[in-house]
Amino acid sequence: MPVELTPLLGLIEELPGYRRLLAELPEPAARTRAVLLDAAKPYLIAALYRKLPLPMLVVTAQPRTSQKLHEQLSLWCHPTPVRLLPEPEALPYERITTDPSTEIERLRILFTLVSRDETPLIVTSALSLAGKTTSYNDFTANIDTVYKDTNIEPLQLLNRWEAMGYCREGIVEVPGTISQRGGIVDIYPPSSDRPARLEFFGNTVESIRLFDPATQRSQTEVPSVAIGPATELLTPFLDKPRTEQVLDSIDLSILSSEASQQFRQEITMLRNRQRPRHSHFYAPLFNQDSILSYLPDNVLVILDEPGDIEMAITDLDARASQLRQEKVARGELPRDFPRSYFTSKELHMENRRCLSLSRWDVPDNTPAHRLEFAAAPGYVGQLPAFINKTRQSVKQKNRVVIISHEADRLSELLEEADIIAPPTSEIGELPPPGSLTLIPGTVAEGWVMGSDTCLFTDAEIFGFVKQPRPATKRPIPHHKLLVEITPGDYVVHIEHGIGRFAGVTTISSNGSQREYLVLHYAGGDRLYVPTDQIDRVSRYIGASDQPPNLSRLGTQEWTRAKQRVQESAEETAQELLSLNATREVVHGFAFSPDVVWQQELESSFPYVETPDQIEAIRQVKEDMARPRPMDRLVAGDVGYGKTEVAMRAAFKAIMDGKQVTVLVPTTVLAEQHLATFSQRLEAFPVNIEVLSRFRTAKEQQAIIDGLARGTVDICIGTHRLLQKDVVFKDLGLVIIDEEQRFGVRHKEHFKQLRQEVDVLTLSATPIPRTLYMSLVGARDMSTMETPPEERLPIKTYVAAYDERLVREAVLREMERNGQVFFVHNRVQSIAYVARKLQPIVPEASIAIAHGQMPEGELAKTMADFARGKHDILVCTTIIESGMDMPNVNTLIVNQADRFGLTQLYQLRGRVGRGANLAFAYFLHDKGKRLTPTAEKRLKTIFQATELGAGFDIAIKDLEI
Repeated sequence: MPVELTPLLGLIEELPGYRRLLAELPEPAARTRAVLLDAAKPYLIAALYRKLPLPMLVVTAQPRTSQKLHEQLSLWCHPTPVRLLPEPEALPYERITTDPSTEIERLRILFTLVSRDETPLIVTSALSLAGKTTSYNDFTANIDTVYKDTNIEPLQLLNRWEAMGYCREGIVEVPGTISQRGGIVDIYPPSSDRPARLEFFGNTVESIRLFDPATQRSQTEVPSVAIGPATELLTPFLDKPRTEQVLDSIDLSILSSEASQQFRQEITMLRNRQRPRHSHFYAPLFNQDSILSYLPDNVLVILDEPGDIEMAITDLDARASQLRQEKVARGELPRDFPRSYFTSKELHMENRRCLSLSRWDVPDNTPAHRLEFAAAPGYVGQLPAFINKTRQSVKQKNRVVIISHEADRLSELLEEADIIAPPTSEIGELPPPGSLTLIPGTVAEGWVMGSDTCLFTDAEIFGFVKQPRPATKRPIPHHKLLVEITPGDYVVHIEHGIGRFAGVTTISSNGSQREYLVLHYAGGDRLYVPTDQIDRVSRYIGASDQPPNLSRLGTQEWTRAKQRVQESAEETAQELLSLNATREVVHGFAFSPDVVWQQELESSFPYVETPDQIEAIRQVKEDMARPRPMDRLVAGDVGYGKTEVAMRAAFKAIMDGKQVTVLVPTTVLAEQHLATFSQRLEAFPVNIEVLSRFRTAKEQQAIIDGLARGTVDICIGTHRLLQKDVVFKDLGLVIIDEEQRFGVRHKEHFKQLRQEVDVLTLSATPIPRTLYMSLVGARDMSTMETPPEERLPIKTYVAAYDERLVREAVLREMERNGQVFFVHNRVQSIAYVARKLQPIVPEASIAIAHGQMPEGELAKTMADFARGKHDILVCTTIIESGMDMPNVNTLIVNQADRFGLTQLYQLRGRVGRGANLAFAYFLHDKGKRLTPTAEKRLKTIFQATELGAGFDIAIKDLEI
């Protein structure tokens, strides 16, 4: 629970510049500027919001900046909510499938503004400010409030809500959906935290209850529910005359035949009040308002670096205009098709009460107020100096405020220096001069205000700031089965056997209604299963493509089948028992409890651990403390924190005088792990080396000698580490990253290792045998399913190779200043593919990387690409495992049908590691007939876009 920091906001009132600003801003036509340190901007905005009774819109130049500012304002303003308005995902004139959650969040904020229930503080980016949205009048006219005892026909309501953008589903689990079962209507408004269940008796609303979307169980009864729009594109579904007028005005005469056919089909759908797949593409025809139209007249607009904001909108207009010209020239876009954004001039910001924030003085006509903030001095690696400075500052009657995630640890260190500063979670009043206040928290940066107030954070003291990582673990409700199956799918009831799922129905009994799954069995029999017993039903997974035989109800057929399976399972259990007995007998090394350095390393992790990470670390440590060799698989999606688990295990082994080896499948990944381990362990006396072909023969021999003498603590390397000349003085832990990438001979070597030392295996998509061995208990297993902070699902497309698609995908990424992986897995033709790609995207700088390149050339290419010197890396699957380049957010895989399912998933995991939405294009040769297996793999990778789906991919690989 964050500490309420608002009492500290009063400190700024001592600054004359702030007091002048406070006096000037209430004027309706106020236009002024404040000059201050970047780190102090969230503090200033929070102080103004606390003092002025004004709604505020804070605009930054870039989305990433708005996200960071939103995080900091949320800390300073807690518990008052701060809203972040995301920008639309689709770029101008682009047809892509967008993430519904982005539009839902935008609608939630629009509803908040319309309802006037709070004085809002909204943070957004220049792109979101400029973007067009549905008109204020249309939005307000389509807010329904349904009261208990209202008389209205349910079908009439459903039709209206569908026109407002709601989608009919079997069950309601996400915002923007509705469902009906007899006299029960469920709806999940974007403005609400929970969906609502309306129970009708005839045409009368008998009750309105909020319910849990995970369990589907009713919770709180409420007197009414407000229903707002579920789409930003309202007009075509609510105003037919205007829709006809707008659609008639589109000139299709210059379009190619293919584009003309697509436009005509989609326009016909809009005329018939149907939603095309990319309906947002047509939004500029109807949406003519911006977020500014929803704000009250007394709003204060705060522009963070207005020059940068102006440049961002200008850049958007320039890129969009170029793309428009190209599409018009190719006959893909009508010449008069409108823009989806406003230019800076069209926003008319000059008519608004406005405060500009600048990090330095700018010679313009706007009056400026200089606020006396300076950067806080850094003491990274100089903790005694920091403690002495703190003591000195307090003696000089300065206020010292420390906000740290390590408040307890700092309090102990200060106490050792005779400075008493217990952590406080309640700040009752302003800290007096000559005081030291220690607060648990995660503010990004510190500052010095005026001459007597210092704010220090973890950034200045330790060199890092813990990033709050909300626990967004994928919900696995009872009703997950209903999401996985569709009518016609085969299922298994634990007592009645294999049946075919026919759907969900509602049955009335004794005056109450219950939902049932309908299962069809052999001979036309039906079984009705109450939804509260859904855990007795599972999806059928078979080894063959042939449909299974349906079981017969009322016979012993299923009982006999279960008996045969039980006997087989008992035989397997005997084998596993024997295997585990052997493991228990083998004597290994029991590692000691954690030492102080272990605690310091774990405290320096720059994120808040997810619950899954904490549990995996606990299990690994328990295994290491036992006297038998550990053999544990940590299965977690790419970027979910497996490396940190391995890091802590490695450090624990070193603290007991043991050596650690980290086996990776590629030299590139070995170099990346070296950088990661070196950065995390640089404060400790740990010698880390890497053994791969990137090292000369002389360097390799020196490392091998160091391993034999015991002077090398951690050695990271490829299969080179398994060769006979590599001998460890005292090996205690082997970490295997992505075991499925190693060959059969190497895996036999791993089997031998497991009998001698502790082995920790990391994998995003375990190979079917590894997964099977873990599922049946032959190996211990930890699963990690909590996504990292800000991680978004990857937009995935499967299509035939098309040069226009490739060009648009690359340009889209370059417009975001991002980079592209283009994967072609044949070394013989990779240079030809790169040459063929250059004229398709002449604007891009292209580099080539594959495993057969000379070591020095490959290392330089990868380093140059990581530094942003190239826009596209044409490469083989050398990037498949572990590569972490947050700026690469588009992946194009050529001839994707030639890859295995696990490979495809691993490749897709190389993008989407930053906060930006990522795109993956899996392309196959145009006109090529896909094999059934290839088609299944591509279909699976297209469907598995949910965060943390790697484990599900491995399960699916067992089936295929």
